[in-house]
Amino acid sequence: MEFLNDMALFVEVVKVMSFRKASEAMGIPNSTLSRRISALEKNIGLRLLHRTTRKIELTEAGQIYYERCRRIVDEARIAHEQLGEMLAQPSGMLRVSLPVDFSVTYLSPLIAEFSHQYPGITFDFDLTPRRVDLITEPFDLAIRMGDLPNSHLIARPLAYLSVHVYASPRYIELYGEPKHPSDLVSHSCLSFPKANKWMLWNESEKVEIEVEGRFLVNSNGLLRRFSTLDLGIVMLPTEIAADDLLTGQLRRILPEWQGTPIAAYALTETRLLPAKTQRFIDFLQERLTNKPICK
Repeated sequence: MEFLNDMALFVEVVKVMSFRKASEAMGIPNSTLSRRISALEKNIGLRLLHRTTRKIELTEAGQIYYERCRRIVDEARIAHEQLGEMLAQPSGMLRVSLPVDFSVTYLSPLIAEFSHQYPGITFDFDLTPRRVDLITEPFDLAIRMGDLPNSHLIARPLAYLSVHVYASPRYIELYGEPKHPSDLVSHSCLSFPKANKWMLWNESEKVEIEVEGRFLVNSNGLLRRFSTLDLGIVMLPTEIAADDLLTGQLRRILPEWQGTPIAAYALTETRLLPAKTQRFIDFLQERLTNKPICK
């Protein structure tokens, strides 16, 4: 509101009791400053200053108004300085909604590293498959994977996760190893509900296969676990399967083929973010871009 700016100008004039000195200090033309104070008096309906050619004096109303305005302007200045300190050293509670499996298997060491860098930040993480409402619920941001529904939320890309096909060594020993995606139709495949059409491509070919299996699961973590227990073939982001690849519990099959990459996003309700939230997003963007992935 315009009168708030005029209030700050009035305080500066009274501090030095001179339009000329105040205009020089603030870099505002003397005529502009005088006009703004006159407009303020007109809006209030009371004269605040007695003006003469040699000096200015506060009226009774001006004295009362100055004491109130000075406190308001000082509070605003302090608030601005405190925000500047937050920008230098972020602090406070950071509330984040996270995807369960990606966070447990991949984000957790990155979050630990971030927490060491910013000891002033405390954390409240909600690991849930539901899509939290960033407008009505007290979250600073949400991290989501895959296609995003149309909304007014601000989406910042964090990474694109490669997707490949995996099976346990025991499963391959028992049922054989597919040599082409079309061979998957004769295997037990593990998938999400309503996600039994797998799109795979290589340098020269793109195919869509309708797979079947006994298990439909809405958790990448459980799909991965079932696959290590020899229950079927699974298609997963490499970042989710990385630990089991390192221990040998899973093997990548159809090595020349890959699925459609899955995007990971940071979602916020606004572009104007507190320092703690902006630093967390910047950190994840840097680390998820540069972090080596087990192939």
